[in-house]
Amino acid sequence: MNPKLCKHLRTKSMFTGATQEEAFADKDDGRTMPCNFWCNRTQTVVGVDDRPVHKTDCQPSRSCYEE
Repeated sequence: MNPKLCKHLRTKSMFTGATQEEAFADKDDGRTMPCNFWCNRTQTVVGVDDRPVHKTDCQPSRSCYEE
């Protein structure tokens, strides 16, 4: 689990009683369908910077990232 994920990244697993590590754990090839992740600021699968949202993408290198 990478602790450097944006605080606005959300996944459906977060609402099942899973821990943060379980919610963002790699499944199969490590990349699930994009619709399983969304930005809490935009409420869509696209971030504030108009780029796709995913746990591998929502990192400190993005302009909209917040710790």
